[in-house]
Amino acid sequence: MKLSPRVSWFLLAFGVWSWVIWVTFAKNLFKDASGLAFDDAGNPTAYLWVHLALAVTSFILGTAVGVIGFRGVRAGRK
Repeated sequence: MKLSPRVSWFLLAFGVWSWVIWVTFAKNLFKDASGLAFDDAGNPTAYLWVHLALAVTSFILGTAVGVIGFRGVRAGRK
């Protein structure tokens, strides 16, 4: 399957955007001051585990989409 340059750049940008957003979210999750991510004893809560799973899944999918876009951009330059 051949991707157009426009689609390739979009996929690459989406992969990068996904990493920027979810890294920021993960940092904020671990600095949570509202008490949702950690209980009073400092133990992780279900909220933290669920959102950490979402972030990891998004990292994986963002990477896969970005790689597809990168390969499309690289193939278009040849």
